[in-house]
Amino acid sequence: MKRRLQRGVALLVVLWACTLLAILLGGYATLARTEGMQARYQFAQMRAHYAAEAGVMRAIYAMQDPSMRNRWKPDGRNYDFQYDDAKVKLAVVDESGKVDINAASPDVLQAFFRAAGLNDSAANELAKQVVNWRSFGRGPDDLNRAAAAYTSAGRDYAPRHAPFASIQELQMVLGMDPALYRKIAPQVTLWSGRNAPDPNFAPPLALQAIPGMTPEQANALYAARQQQQGPAGLGGSQGVTHSIRSEATLSDGTRAIVRATVRLQGARAGAQPYAVLRWQEGDGE
Repeated sequence: MKRRLQRGVALLVVLWACTLLAILLGGYATLARTEGMQARYQFAQMRAHYAAEAGVMRAIYAMQDPSMRNRWKPDGRNYDFQYDDAKVKLAVVDESGKVDINAASPDVLQAFFRAAGLNDSAANELAKQVVNWRSFGRGPDDLNRAAAAYTSAGRDYAPRHAPFASIQELQMVLGMDPALYRKIAPQVTLWSGRNAPDPNFAPPLALQAIPGMTPEQANALYAARQQQQGPAGLGGSQGVTHSIRSEATLSDGTRAIVRATVRLQGARAGAQPYAVLRWQEGDGE
């Protein structure tokens, strides 16, 4: 009887050991499968990212192609090409077509904000705030009034009274709300130095900011530009600073986006052909 009991206990121990071993093996298998999936995902993301970077390089070359007939138009239209198994979609915008928040005239700023959806009064006030932020005050009273307005609005800072150092800084201006900023950010710049956008390259909202341009004229001009076929026939000469958006999609759906603002410097001995002014990954600001 005692020997039979011992055998039963031994059998239970063996069963428990087998069960525990099965649980451990299952856990290790799940962990290995999860790590494998993560590795494949990271590898796919890396491939998509490098394909998007290759798109940026492709666009830089296309903007400096020795053949004028083959140069891309930097007016926001889409260009597609295949890179290995990735489909890359590119768009290039000449910065001279955007609204320069450091150089645009008050009338241009007001028209731009109105095109973005503000009424006349709000657009005029926001334009004044942008000019006030980037300009030196005329005296201590001006500085104190500006600081008081920001304090009254619950801000713990005052206007810098100097040029904007980044596009993101525009979010700090009194009266700029997040929704409006997201809408206008892709169409503003720091690098054109122009008081009004160039109509040959301006995106839709920036087109409406050009003095004398009605919304109907802006829409018609933008539509006509988009219908042009091929790189030839673009009026005006393009600038040297461009924003590039490169989106790469692999065959399995993995996607990566790279956005860069570059200044073309031409082929000079001992010099880089371009300089990167801004580099962002993804579509968020």
